[in-house]
Amino acid sequence: MTFWAVIPAGGAGTRLWPLSRSSEPKFLRDLTGHGRTLLQETYDRLEPVSDGIMVVTGAVHERAVCEQLPEVSHDAILAEPSGRDSMAAIGLAAAFLERRDPDAVMGSFAADHVIRNVDNFHETVRSAAAIAADGWLVTIGISPTFASTAFGYIAEGKPLDGHPGAYLVDEFVEKPSAEVAAGYLATGRYRWNAGMFVVRPTVLLDLLAESDPGFTERLRAIAAEPSRLEELWETLPKIAVDHAVAEPAAAAGKVATVPADLGWDDIGDFDSLATLLQAATAASPEGPTILGDDSLVHALDSTGLVVPHSGRTIALIGLEDIVVVDTDDAVLVTTRSHAQQVKKIVAALKDSDRGDLT
Repeated sequence: MTFWAVIPAGGAGTRLWPLSRSSEPKFLRDLTGHGRTLLQETYDRLEPVSDGIMVVTGAVHERAVCEQLPEVSHDAILAEPSGRDSMAAIGLAAAFLERRDPDAVMGSFAADHVIRNVDNFHETVRSAAAIAADGWLVTIGISPTFASTAFGYIAEGKPLDGHPGAYLVDEFVEKPSAEVAAGYLATGRYRWNAGMFVVRPTVLLDLLAESDPGFTERLRAIAAEPSRLEELWETLPKIAVDHAVAEPAAAAGKVATVPADLGWDDIGDFDSLATLLQAATAASPEGPTILGDDSLVHALDSTGLVVPHSGRTIALIGLEDIVVVDTDDAVLVTTRSHAQQVKKIVAALKDSDRGDLT
C-alpha cells in the first residue's frame, strides 16, 4: 500500500483580513513565527508519513504554491479554474490518484491548520491509513479541549472490529450552540471535525457516485483527459465533502474515526491566533503578543495581539485584548472578543466596490 497526502490549499481566510487576502490567503503566510508558511508546515509534517504529496489549489495561487513547495513536482499540483468547495477539490485529486496508483490510500489535510503534537499526528495518520486500506472512509477526530461553537463535531459509535482505538461514526453534526457543545463535551464521545479524511480514491469516488453519479463521472473524465478541465469544471456542484460523502456514508455505517490529541488549531480568527502564539511562548510576556518585528511596537499597559507588517511604528496605551493589524494598504483595529466579526468588514468592502482590498 502506498499513501498519498493531498493538501487542499484554498479559501481566503476572511476573518484574518487584512493579513489574509484573496490574492495571498493565510496558507501562504507565516502565522506561527517559525519562518515557514502554513502550507510549508503542512508539507513538513506530511512528508515523513507519505509516499507522495499532491496539492490542489486555485489557479491564481499555483505559482506561489510552486515557489513555496519546490519539492513537489509540478504534475502533482492541481490548479482549479475556480473555487467549487472541498468535494470538487478532493474529488479531483482522488480521480487523478485512482489512475496513477489504483491501490493507494489518500489522506486530505488542509493547508492552513496548525498541529503541535506532530508525533501523535504521524501515528494517527498511519492508523487511519491501515483502516482505510480495508475499504473504510476514515476521519480523524480531534479531542476537544473546550466546548467550541466554531467547529462541527463527530459522534463516536461502537468500537470498530479489528482496529483497536477506532470507532464507527454515528453522525456528523454542524456547529452547535454553546449549551449543546457543552453537552457534547460532557459525554466524552464527541470529537471536533477538522475535515481530515483518509480513504482509497476509488472508495471516495464510488461513495460520491451513490448520491451524484454525474459528479463522479465528470471527475473521472477530467482525470482521463486533463485538457477537459476548463470545460467540465464549472459544471461540478459546489458542495463540501462532508455533505456530499461523509454524512450519507456515516448514516450507512461506512465511516470510521480515529480520535487523536494533536494540539490542533485552524487559526479561524485573530483571537485563536493570539491564543496559539501565546501558548508557544515559554514565559508569559508583559504586553501584547507580536507577530512580526518587535521593535516596531511600543506598548504601555496594553495586552492583545499586534501584527506590524507595514514597517510603521505602532504605539498602544491602556488597551486590553486589542487586535491591531497594520499592512501597507489597510489597518484593522478591533478586540479579541470581536475577532469573528472581521469577515463582515471584508463583505462590506466587496459591497462598496473595494474588492481590491480583499
